Amino acid sequence: MHTDQGFHYQHSSWRKLIASCGGIQSMSRKGNCYDNAVMENFFGHLKTEMFHGELFASTEELSVAIDDYIFWYNTQRLQARIKGLTPMEYRSQTLAALAV
Repeated sequence: MHTDQGFHYQHSSWRKLIASCGGIQSMSRKGNCYDNAVMENFFGHLKTEMFHGELFASTEELSVAIDDYIFWYNTQRLQARIKGLTPMEYRSQTLAALAV
C-alpha cells in the first residue's frame, strides 16, 4: 500500500493493520510528490470517472466496480498521450515493435 508520510500512516497501529492483512507499505520520499505520480494520475481518473456521485451497497459491489473500471480503462479508454490508443493497444504495438 502506497501512502504519503502523514503521521497517521506512520503510526504503529496502521503499520500493524497493513502487516496483519499481508500488505507491504511504501511511502513517497519526503518532499517528493512525483514518486507515485503515475498512480496518483490513475486514481484521479478513477475517482472522477467511476466514483463521482456513486454509492455502493457493499464492499463487494465496490470491488466489482473497480475491477470493471480497470478493465475498461485498459481496453477501451482512448488516451491522447499515447497516440489515441488504449493502454493495451499501445502495449501490444510497443511489444510488436520490440520483437522485430
